[in-house]
Amino acid sequence: MSKMHITLTVNGKQEELLAEPRELLIHVLRERLSITGPHIGCETTHCGACTVDMNGKSVKSCTVLAAQANGAEITTIEGLGTPDSLHVLQQMFREHHGLQCGFCTPGMITRAYRLLQENPDPSEEEIRYAMAGNLCRCTGYQNIVKAIMAAASELNAVKEAAQ
Repeated sequence: MSKMHITLTVNGKQEELLAEPRELLIHVLRERLSITGPHIGCETTHCGACTVDMNGKSVKSCTVLAAQANGAEITTIEGLGTPDSLHVLQQMFREHHGLQCGFCTPGMITRAYRLLQENPDPSEEEIRYAMAGNLCRCTGYQNIVKAIMAAASELNAVKEAAQ
């Protein structure tokens, strides 16, 4: 099978590679670029563990072909913060116990990041609706919602202070 030249900008770094037309973005990220934050869960878009931000939209990378992502800007959990400087969402998930086993957490936080870009002050109902495509088997979601609401509050306070 012939390979295609693919260019991606992942977490601010340009990457070039050859990919088979049928190769999935999740496999390119994890196996070829060693970006292991997005997890392979259901491989059918139901669980959301593979969620990444692509060109300003949340996508489930288990059903996006690498060829479809050619030229895209992609942000994964690794692009949001570092162990020494957590993104406010990462910090709030930690402070509000929005994670247990952690398998779903990278997809949850990446999806929550896009939600707060689109709606900086969401209600609990809006958060629950926006996060419905990301499943967690451990937490019951209450602390995830609290963490996202706390992150929104923190981000809004920083924004107001800057004005």
